[in-house]
Amino acid sequence: MGCNRNWGLLTGAIFGAVLAIFGGVLIPVGDNLIGKAIKKEAVIVNGTIAFQNWLVPGSSVYRQFWIFHVQNPSEVLETGARPKLEQRGPYTYRVRYLPKENITENSDGTISYMLPNIARFEPDMSVGTENDTITCLNLAVVAAPALYTNTFIQLLLNTWIKSSKSSMLQNRTVKEILWGYKDPFLNKVPFPLDPVLGVFYPYNGTFDGLYKVNTGQNDIKKTAIIESYKDKRNLSYWEGYCDLVNGTDGASFPPFVKKDQVLRFFSSDICRSIYGVFQGEQNVKGISLYRFAVPREAFASPAEVSDNYCFCTDQVISQNCTLAGVLDISACKAGRPVFISLPHFLHASESILHDVEGLSPNEEEHETFLDVEPITGFTLQFAKRLQVNLLVKPAAKIEALSKVQKPYIFPLLWLNESAVIGDEKAEMFRNKVTGRVQMLNMLQMVLMIVGSVLFIAFMGSYFICRSKKLK
Repeated sequence: MGCNRNWGLLTGAIFGAVLAIFGGVLIPVGDNLIGKAIKKEAVIVNGTIAFQNWLVPGSSVYRQFWIFHVQNPSEVLETGARPKLEQRGPYTYRVRYLPKENITENSDGTISYMLPNIARFEPDMSVGTENDTITCLNLAVVAAPALYTNTFIQLLLNTWIKSSKSSMLQNRTVKEILWGYKDPFLNKVPFPLDPVLGVFYPYNGTFDGLYKVNTGQNDIKKTAIIESYKDKRNLSYWEGYCDLVNGTDGASFPPFVKKDQVLRFFSSDICRSIYGVFQGEQNVKGISLYRFAVPREAFASPAEVSDNYCFCTDQVISQNCTLAGVLDISACKAGRPVFISLPHFLHASESILHDVEGLSPNEEEHETFLDVEPITGFTLQFAKRLQVNLLVKPAAKIEALSKVQKPYIFPLLWLNESAVIGDEKAEMFRNKVTGRVQMLNMLQMVLMIVGSVLFIAFMGSYFICRSKKLK
């Protein structure tokens, strides 16, 4: 390049500088364009991407069940020995594949709906059939003394338990344990009550809700946030702020998620709101996601995390609120002594784990997480894992429980409800959301890099030519 072309060199340098500046200017402009596009498509209004994703899950949702089989029933019944448990499963069901029902768009920027409950057995994804037999806890017998504390009533219950030949343990099929069976003891009770019970009875054909959530039209930062559940902001199960319905239903969150955020979501399965914290980045089908996991602190004892004080409801069972890892949801289950935990008592106190044999908690298999696309706030992959347990207590007037030596928490089963975005939805998402954002970001970077290189090259040549002329 000749040194008599100084004006050309200067022009090239100026052109490079303009490109670099233009690339830099595109950053806030591009962010603004992205923001407007996301705000348009992230609100839950008919016709948006968010509404399509919200109406019916964009991928198949499955619930896998592992049911705990008692290997030493004779010792448990005759001497009150620690139960030796073996998990059997998975028994897999497809759930959440029906669209939401009773959808009503309200004038205050909210939308109401009901979630239909449905479960269809998937034999190809299961280790056996629904007719596999498991030796498990007798739900009715164990719950009886918690529901009826009066001594005279317990004597009557004992009579009906004996006449029905029921005991603390029973043999039931997988289908019966999960979805219901006619209990022989309850069938003997001359009171007007439903003799059918199961861990999830009734389920098929029922609904969860009514939910009322913000659409995001009035405030994008409130998109998908639950306004009320069953027409209430409170659950009536807990004291203080623990009783509030907080966050979303977990399927999506307000857009522009940051790593330092705490994502709150409500789960009717555990009768409370809970939260996730950032754990790391994931890449699912070419889409960059943020993983938020439920931390150990969410189930910590109030002695360790004072904010959990209002989840402690029984000073005796909780050993003055020092036990960690279990949640008493009996208030949510009509007084039945149901306790929720993470699978295999992950993050629970050692004494709880010691009361039974055969459990092996580990975070990789047993933690709950949500993988969220940060720009839109959509959850594109998740695994919700929890364990259902019953509190077993001694009851002097009920012979079937007379060998129980102390109160302890007995695992029934654990489940993993999970989903990952389908290939078709993932391609649509890449094309309409992440692909456009990446193209705009790439254009910004290319303009800045090319502009900077041109500016440096032309200005370098210009100064070299100037120095030669001066010599």
